[in-house]
Amino acid sequence: MKRLSLETLQNKIITYQVIVMLSFVFGVLGFMYNNWRYEHNENNNNIRIASFQILKELSTLEQIIYANHYDHDSIKGSPRDGWVKVGLIGDLSLFISPECEEASKELTMLWKKSWHKIHTDDKITNRLIEKIDKVKSVTRNVLKILY
Repeated sequence: MKRLSLETLQNKIITYQVIVMLSFVFGVLGFMYNNWRYEHNENNNNIRIASFQILKELSTLEQIIYANHYDHDSIKGSPRDGWVKVGLIGDLSLFISPECEEASKELTMLWKKSWHKIHTDDKITNRLIEKIDKVKSVTRNVLKILY
């Protein structure tokens, strides 16, 4: 059996210690990256879900406005249903982006001021549709930049 010198043994111990430390550092870094990636993906998923839901609610609100204005149908074009949709859109916009939140606030303010004029006023109807289109556009832009 070959005897190791004290110096060779110390060099091997130092090598093993360096390998253990590097393994530990890489393990911690890998865990941190994995955790960051998971949180980032979860955040993107939440934004996606909220975005798709807000787009659905916007199109439903648009249908309510059109039914009220063009068809004079107080059942399908119920302002109460519109209030619910506007409130939900405002709540969901918080999860998407500050720009979306601002655009939905503008929609909400216009709805508050003019919901009772939808069935008679073309300008109000057109302005509401423009605000809806703005929220849609901002939402789509956020979806485009997700990765």
